[in-house]
Amino acid sequence: MSILKTVLLSIGVFTGHASKTNGDFCGIKNTSFQSGEVVKMTVFYSTMGAYIGAGEATFTTTLERFNGKPVYHAVGVGVTYPFFDNFFKVTDRYESYIDTATMLPCKFIRDVNEGGFKIFNSVTFNQTANTAVSTNGTYKITNCMQDVVSAVYYTRNIDFDKYKPGDKIPFDMFLDDEIHHLYLRYIGKEKVKTKYGKFRAIKIKPLLVKGTIFEGGEQMSAWISDDPNHLLLRVESPIVVGSIKVDMMGYKNLRYPMTSFMGLK
Repeated sequence: MSILKTVLLSIGVFTGHASKTNGDFCGIKNTSFQSGEVVKMTVFYSTMGAYIGAGEATFTTTLERFNGKPVYHAVGVGVTYPFFDNFFKVTDRYESYIDTATMLPCKFIRDVNEGGFKIFNSVTFNQTANTAVSTNGTYKITNCMQDVVSAVYYTRNIDFDKYKPGDKIPFDMFLDDEIHHLYLRYIGKEKVKTKYGKFRAIKIKPLLVKGTIFEGGEQMSAWISDDPNHLLLRVESPIVVGSIKVDMMGYKNLRYPMTSFMGLK
């Protein structure tokens, strides 16, 4: 199981044709995170009802320059724990260089080794010319194109108060040299109890593509903090064999106080 992809799937790789193109994924400004932010997530796996730690993912954000532009360099690194290394060792690294002015990616790098299966792909986006140049070729893209990492940071800046429960928020994402027409479904606000503690949260659901790990349909749920940080707190989903939970287990250098935190469980 890809530890990092499991985290990113909570807001990333799902599909469904939206009623409009891109929607709020064009023109958002960053108001939720800052350079220096570090977030740690733990993936828990269950086949018999008891969850055990399978691995962890760490996301870091720094302010850098790319082709003369200021960008957020967002990096996600995921690894399995030693026990799971004996069955399926995973080392994943995903990177996105996100234009600070538009919150759209300039460059995306995927470098993964999952049980000996290796993938490397580097993609440079020209959002003005609507092209993506990857390791494998040049592709035409749609407006306001996201990658799987930038989509997570972009989602954190959505004003969910504008939506009613059940509303879809569409966007397009480029992954594996393909364009995916995607959406988030806003479910509403509720309290969520995680391994870290209890939070006031915003609940969203992706419509998943049926694949090697996940069943299709809207079976995955994700919760983000109901405060200005909009930090991913928990992901829950059944998988082909068993189920997974992903919990935020640590953070530092958030842009705002974590006012959604209601205390330890």
